[in-house]
Amino acid sequence: MPHAMPQPMTVPGHLIDGRFIAGAAGRVTVVNPATTQVIAELALADTTQLEQAVAAATRAFDDSGWQEAATRATWLDRLADLLERDAEALGQLIIDEVGTPRQLIAPLQIGAPIRILRYYAGLARQDLTRDLGPDGHATMPSASQVRYVPAGVAAIITAYNYPLLLLALKLGPAIAAGCTAVVMPSAQTPLATLRFGQLVAEAGLPPGSVNILVGGADVAQALTLHPAIERISFTGSVGVGKAVMRQAAEGLKGVTLELGGKSAAILLPEADLAAITPAVHARYLRNAGQGCASPTRILVPRGRLDEFLAETRKAVAAIPVGDPNEPHVLVGPLISAAHRARVEGYVQRALAAGAALVCGGDRPDGLAGWFLNPTVLHGLDNSFEIAREELFGPVGIVLTYDTVDEAISIANDSALGLAAAVFGPLAAAQAVARRLRVGSVYINGGGDLRMDAPMGGFKQSGLGREYGPEGLMEYLEPQHIQWSIS
Repeated sequence: MPHAMPQPMTVPGHLIDGRFIAGAAGRVTVVNPATTQVIAELALADTTQLEQAVAAATRAFDDSGWQEAATRATWLDRLADLLERDAEALGQLIIDEVGTPRQLIAPLQIGAPIRILRYYAGLARQDLTRDLGPDGHATMPSASQVRYVPAGVAAIITAYNYPLLLLALKLGPAIAAGCTAVVMPSAQTPLATLRFGQLVAEAGLPPGSVNILVGGADVAQALTLHPAIERISFTGSVGVGKAVMRQAAEGLKGVTLELGGKSAAILLPEADLAAITPAVHARYLRNAGQGCASPTRILVPRGRLDEFLAETRKAVAAIPVGDPNEPHVLVGPLISAAHRARVEGYVQRALAAGAALVCGGDRPDGLAGWFLNPTVLHGLDNSFEIAREELFGPVGIVLTYDTVDEAISIANDSALGLAAAVFGPLAAAQAVARRLRVGSVYINGGGDLRMDAPMGGFKQSGLGREYGPEGLMEYLEPQHIQWSIS
C-alpha cells in the first residue's frame, strides 16, 4: 500500500519577521494525492499578517548588514547545506504532499534546489559594476559607471508541482541580488516550503529578510497590489498570470511570469523510433504530466505513424504507474480529484470529436489515489483544444506532418512558447531548433537541468527569464552614475 502518515503532521507556522506564527484565517487541509488521506491541517494567514510580513521585509531591506553581498552569499550556501542535510525528510514530505515519484526527488525536487542556491551564492560574490570610462564624444567631458542595485522587496508566488525547486529559482537570485522577500506557496502543497522557513531561521538570515506565509486568493491579491512590493515572480496558469500582471500594472511593478506551455516534440523523418519512443513518452509522463515544459504534442512523419503507434503501445505499457514511494514508479497521482476530472474531461471531449485512443484513457485498478493511466491519442489536428491547451496531466496527442517545414509550422502554431523537443540527426535538429518560437529546445533528450542557462517562454508562456545570470537580473535595477572631468 502507498505510504501514508498515520495522523496529520504538525505544521510549522508562517514565518513572519523571524517568528513562526499561526494563521488567523480559515483552515485548509493538505491531502496525500496517492492515498487521499489528510496529512496536515493549517490555518491560512490573513491580510493583516501579510501587512506584517511586507513591513518586515521592507525594514530588513533597509538594514545595512543585509546589503553586504558576501554575507548574503554565505547565507545562500548555508541554506543549500541545510537543504542537503535534510534532503531525505524533505523529499519524503514532497512525495506525500505532491505525489512526485521517488525517482524524481533527488534530481529535481531536492537536488536541483541545492544546486540553484549554490549557483546564486557564487553570482552574489561577483561585482557586476561596469566602468564605462570617459565619454570622448561629448561637448562636456565626463566619465560613467553602471552599477546594479537590488530592486526592493520581492513577492514570490510558487505553484504546487515543484515547491522547493520553484522557491529556490526565485528566492536564490532575489537574495543574491539583495532583495528581501515575501513568499507565498500553493495552499495545495505548502508543507515543504513552510519547513524551508525553519531552515531560513536556522541559517541565521536576518528577521524579515525572508517571510513565508500561506494565504487565500485575497491575500495573494493584496500581496501583488501592495505598494511596498517592487518585484513579483509568479509561476502558474496563464489566466492567473494575466491577473497578476494587471495587478502589478497598478504600481508599475516588475514581473517575472512562468505560465506553462504546450510543448511540441518533433520526431524528424530520420529518427530511430524504436530507440527514442520510450524517452519521448517518459519526458512528459514524469510527475504525472504536471510539468510546465512537458512535450505533449508529438509530431510524427505521416508515413511513419503506424510504426510510431506500435512503438508507443510497447513503451507506455512498460511505464510503471503507482505508489510514488516505490523507486521504479515514474507516474504517480494527479494533485486532486478535481484536477483529474479536468484532465479526463479533455480526453473525453477529444474522443467525442473523433480522436482514436492509442493507449490509456482509464484509471489504474487497486489504487486509492487520484491516478490516471498514461494516455495517448491520435487522429485530430492541431486545431483541437487538446492540442492547444495545457492539460497538466499524463496525456499526449500525436499529430502528423508531411514535411519538416510543416512540422515547424505546427509546433509554432500555439499561443504558448515555453519549450520544445527535437529528435533526429544533430545538425538537422539544430537547424529546426533555430526556427522554433520557444524559450528552450531539447535535442535528443537534452541533458540535466543547467543552472547557468536561462529558462522562460515566448508568447503567453510568460515574461522574463529564470536560471542563469538572466534570472539574477530580474531582481536588479541598473543605475548610471556620471561625473564631469576636466
